[in-house]
Amino acid sequence: MTDPARIDVHQHLIPPDRRGAIAGRATAQGWPAPAWDERSAIAMMDRRSIATGMLSYAAPVAGPDDPGAARAAARGINEYTAELVKDRPDRFGHFAALPLPDVDGALAEAAYALDELRADGLVLLSNAHGRYLGDREFEPLWAELDARAAVVLVHPTAPPGAPLPDLPVPLVDFPYDTTRTALHMIVNGVRSRYRRMKVILPHAGGFLPYAAHRFAAAGRLRPGVTPEDVLADLRSFHFDTAFAAGPTTLPTLLAFAGAGRVLYGSDFPMLPEEWGTGFDTALDEHPYPGPEDRYAVNRGNAELLFPRLARG
Repeated sequence: MTDPARIDVHQHLIPPDRRGAIAGRATAQGWPAPAWDERSAIAMMDRRSIATGMLSYAAPVAGPDDPGAARAAARGINEYTAELVKDRPDRFGHFAALPLPDVDGALAEAAYALDELRADGLVLLSNAHGRYLGDREFEPLWAELDARAAVVLVHPTAPPGAPLPDLPVPLVDFPYDTTRTALHMIVNGVRSRYRRMKVILPHAGGFLPYAAHRFAAAGRLRPGVTPEDVLADLRSFHFDTAFAAGPTTLPTLLAFAGAGRVLYGSDFPMLPEEWGTGFDTALDEHPYPGPEDRYAVNRGNAELLFPRLARG
C-alpha cells in the first residue's frame, strides 16, 4: 500500500452551474457523464490515499466566437475553485482556467488567478478551438508564464474534425491530441525558449514516450536542430499517470522520462473511481528501482512543483 499522502495533479471539479454542460459534453463524446461535489471528492481521496487534489476545469469555457463569455466563464470557474481551496488548502489545489485563444484575456486572467486568487498553476486545453499550443500568436502568454515560472497542466480536448463512430473521443482522441500539441510546442521552440515554466502532460503524455524516437526525426527537418535536441525538449515535460499506469505504459513512461518527471493523477470524476483503482494498484506494485522512486511519483515530485504542499 502506498504512503497515504498522494498529491493528485490531475483531478477535476464541476462547478454547480456547469453540471449540465459537462454531462451533455460527456454524453456526446460517448463517455459516462460525471458527477462531482466537494464531499464526494474528499471521500474518494480518503479511499485512494490522496492527501491533496489539484483541481482543474478541463473543458472549453465558452464557444469560439464569444470571447466575452469565455472571459466571464473562466473568472467564475476560478473564483469558485479559489473558494474551495481557501476553505481546505490541505485537501485542494487550483489550476486556473484561461479563455484561450483570446491571448489578452488569457494574460489578464492568468495575472488575476496567480496574484489575487493564489492559484497553484494554470490549465490549458491541448487545442483552443482548433489552434494548437505552438501557435506563434500564443507567444506572449508563454513569455509571461515563463517569467513567473508557472506550472501549466495541458489537458487534452477533442481534436478538430469528426470523431470516428463508436470510438469515444476521450478514449482514443485525447491521447492523440496531447501528443499532437506537445510535439507542436517542441517544433515551434516553445520548450527550448521557455525553460522556467513547468508543463505537465496528462495520461503519460499520450503516445509521446512510446514514439519519442520517431518524433525526434523532426530535428532532421529543421536547420540547426538535431534529433537529440528534440528528445531533450520532449523530456523537459512532466507526465502524470491518470488513466495510464498500465503494465506496458508505466515501464515505457519511466524508461523515457525517469521517475523524477512522473506525477500521480486520478482523473476523477471524468474517470470513474472504479476504473481508476486498478491503475492505483499498478503504481503501488510496480518494481521501482528504489523506494524513493515510488515516493517521488506519489508525492515528492509534486512537492517540488508546489512547495506549499511540502512536508516539514
